[in-house]
Amino acid sequence: MNAALQHDLNEIENILDRVKQQGIDFLNNLENIPTSNTATIDINRDLNELGLGSLKALNEFNERLAPLMVSSPGPRYWGFVTGGSTPASIVGDWLATVYDQNTQAVKAQGGASALIEFETIHLLLQLLNLPKDFLGGFVTGATMSNFTCLGVARQWFGAQFGKDFAKTGISEKINILTATPHSSSVKTLSMLGIGSQNYTVVKTVEGNREAIDLEDLEKNIQALNGKPFILISSAGTVNTADFDDFEAISKLKTKYNFWWHIDAAFGGFAAVTDKYKHLVEGWEGADSITIDCHKWLNVPYESAFYLVKKEHMNLQIETFQNSNAPYLGNPLENFNYLNVLPENSRRLRALPVWFSLLAYGKEGFCDIVENSSRLALHFGNELIEDGNFELLAPIRLNNVCFTLKGEHNQEKVSPFLTALNDTGKVFMTPTVYQNRKGIRASFVNWRTTEEDIKIVIEEMKAVLSDLEI
Repeated sequence: MNAALQHDLNEIENILDRVKQQGIDFLNNLENIPTSNTATIDINRDLNELGLGSLKALNEFNERLAPLMVSSPGPRYWGFVTGGSTPASIVGDWLATVYDQNTQAVKAQGGASALIEFETIHLLLQLLNLPKDFLGGFVTGATMSNFTCLGVARQWFGAQFGKDFAKTGISEKINILTATPHSSSVKTLSMLGIGSQNYTVVKTVEGNREAIDLEDLEKNIQALNGKPFILISSAGTVNTADFDDFEAISKLKTKYNFWWHIDAAFGGFAAVTDKYKHLVEGWEGADSITIDCHKWLNVPYESAFYLVKKEHMNLQIETFQNSNAPYLGNPLENFNYLNVLPENSRRLRALPVWFSLLAYGKEGFCDIVENSSRLALHFGNELIEDGNFELLAPIRLNNVCFTLKGEHNQEKVSPFLTALNDTGKVFMTPTVYQNRKGIRASFVNWRTTEEDIKIVIEEMKAVLSDLEI
């Protein structure tokens, strides 16, 4: 064995103890770690010949790379709808690394860790009050979940013409209808060969909404003269957390032939609470759903799952099967995730979610969702009371979309946000809503409290004063 590897093997307990303590120190100090910084490194480091060993590599990491890290899991990181890892999810993530399983088959000599994934999806369906006629699996994020779902939708569309697009390529114009798609859905259309510009934009409901206008949707459907289409709808739009009317769309499913996909990356968790579950009523009628776990479920990054109706299993296998790999077995005889997902090799992504669900239960996640939404309303009220800001849209769930008050301040929005983020006390993202420059704050982190909002409001006032706004 290589000398550096042998030394690390002999010192494994000491190495992991060091890393554990460093992790604990980071997590215990999250409130004081900046939410942004300007640190940089020279990326042209030479690779050493013999290797440093883990402890010396850790020392170098602490000297050069650790200063790049920000408190993205912390209570005042309000950009990108980012959750923060809970203790249980860290346990699951660490064990997923230690056990290092390639999660593929449900029943196989080489390992059956996919059973854990099956069980975790079953638990998630219960959390979200969805029926068992969905089959799901874990991917890296909403982009790959949308890719998986819309990949099967593409295959479904071809089947309406008696064609196998997965084998022969796209030979028919695929009709896509949507109102306010997330950028990852548009990116997915590009990756699937459909084209990022080849979709029809349906009008949104009047009155400061981002939801589909059902009357305009039906007009667009009728203009297709009976041709099949794919509908991409939203459970929680990026700017204003708006929801399409799923009950109305369910009724359209009885009249027209289409694949219904819901991007519910974060908004799907509205189903967890009695207060907000009305927002997703009817979503069980969808053919596919995208949900992100590293958002409101507060597990480490690279955790999302897809849901596709079991009735479409053959289409999913046609889309993703390893058809020229006999050593992997018959995809129709034994279920194997590598035949229904883009990736062949996958770590045990389900484990952090499994630990989280068992550790905190339905009540735990209900509390997180309701607390986040309450804090969003509290922050919005503080902005209005301050008098220097205005909301660009109503606060429907957990996102606050706002701007500096007055059209004359539009050119000052970007400098203000840059200066605010540079304080390192909070991080929010810029946006544009109805042709106005704005700022978006997203509340999903389980650690966030009213005290954090107080800190941020004070920082905002200080920046306003410094910039003389």
